[in-house]
Amino acid sequence: MTEDNKAKNKFNEAKGKGKEGLGKATGNEQWQAEGKTEKTSSKLKQAGEKVKDAFTSDDKPR
Repeated sequence: MTEDNKAKNKFNEAKGKGKEGLGKATGNEQWQAEGKTEKTSSKLKQAGEKVKDAFTSDDKPR
């Protein structure tokens, strides 16, 4: 499930970046804001996944 979450977060980050860029190109401030929010949210989720991976890694000492 973790790999699915990582892929989904990366997709949402790209979607947010695209929406933000489209908003800039068309002058649509709402799309810019929504894109920035989606991008930031996805990056935070990715950071959370990295933290979770660090605590569930098979490499940690027992």
